[in-house]
Amino acid sequence: MTDHQIRQTRKRPKIRYLLLHAYGRGGTIRTVMNQANSLVQAGWEVELVSALRRRNDIQFPLDPRVTVSTVVDLREEAYTPPSGMVGRWQDWRRGRLAEQPARHVPKGEFGYRYFNRHVEQRLIAYLSSLRDGVLVTTRPALNFLAAEHAKGGVLRVAQEHMNHGTHKRDVQQRIREAYPRFDAVAVLTERDRQEYEELLPGTRVVHIPNAVHSLDQVPSDHHSKIAVAAGRLFPQKGFDLLIPAWAKLVETYPDWQLRIYGSGEKKAELRALIDEHHLYNHVFLMGHTDRLDDELAKASFYVLSSRFEGLPMVMIEAMSHSLPVVSFDCPTGPSDVLTHGVDGLLVPPEDPDALAEAMAKLMADRALRADMGVAAVLTAASYGPDAVHPRWEALFGELHEPSGQRHPAGDAAKGQHA
Repeated sequence: MTDHQIRQTRKRPKIRYLLLHAYGRGGTIRTVMNQANSLVQAGWEVELVSALRRRNDIQFPLDPRVTVSTVVDLREEAYTPPSGMVGRWQDWRRGRLAEQPARHVPKGEFGYRYFNRHVEQRLIAYLSSLRDGVLVTTRPALNFLAAEHAKGGVLRVAQEHMNHGTHKRDVQQRIREAYPRFDAVAVLTERDRQEYEELLPGTRVVHIPNAVHSLDQVPSDHHSKIAVAAGRLFPQKGFDLLIPAWAKLVETYPDWQLRIYGSGEKKAELRALIDEHHLYNHVFLMGHTDRLDDELAKASFYVLSSRFEGLPMVMIEAMSHSLPVVSFDCPTGPSDVLTHGVDGLLVPPEDPDALAEAMAKLMADRALRADMGVAAVLTAASYGPDAVHPRWEALFGELHEPSGQRHPAGDAAKGQHA
């Protein structure tokens, strides 16, 4: 590294990402780690802070130069029984707080069940201790706490990974109250940027999509009779709509398989739905895999059946494998990425009949799959690391400039549009 590069590195602020559970397998976690990897490779100092920890190991590739810390460690082996009267009293108090519901996190927040008074107090103490650098919070609950308690000179960026309309009313109200306190609010689509700018007048809102981890992928040859879907086995992902849609195709396309990758609380219900429709030889719940790229390369198209999304990254990763996509036109993301009839097919939300018809169109025509697959790769290229991550560097660098040297918010926002 040259002397000039060393001086430039020293000027850069430290970047801290605060995640609910950095040791989990969710899409937000993966995309944040992609960001962290790119930043540290570019010479930034990066730390991942996990609000909670339940596992021993990180689940996604992470550059060893990225430091990782935890606020509340819930692993059994991390617990040391207290000694002495003061220690026993502190342990009793912690137990009492852990039994009390959260005060600062709205009940409508999707992760509400992970928060209690003990977790809140530990997070508040951590946020109040920060004095420098950039803090990036990654979900509404963490955004709300940072807006209220990270006031010691740290620059604050709120990431919003969901469309505003998908949030419950109590969360929407808190967003209107809390997000104007941030130095920037980062959203995933241009539609989200426009909506949040209208909702939060005067607040700097930037559109920076998530990036796929790599564009150097093995392409599908579109010969296999396999369709893939992936995501947590939760209601949001709509697999309970996808399975009945597939049932409509079995008689005409009996040799095709649907493989659903992911784990979650609805596994038993989805298994029962497969049995109900006699699809045990046609639809397979594959569980979690660490080799999803390999499985995508084996498929001929990808299906997105979600009721709502932020920006569906696994879909874009599938496109990087030259897979065309069949998707519900749910809010938001699919129509922000896909061009109907070019790199995929969009159908009305939560309409299994329309989903089945679109899947049948691809099943019947390998040439169409191949043509759409070529277009899908070109679309995915705009979500590659080299296209997206410099936009984060530009934002962090600009926020760190003395206030008199910063560009006007409007001009900066224009530079963040896709």
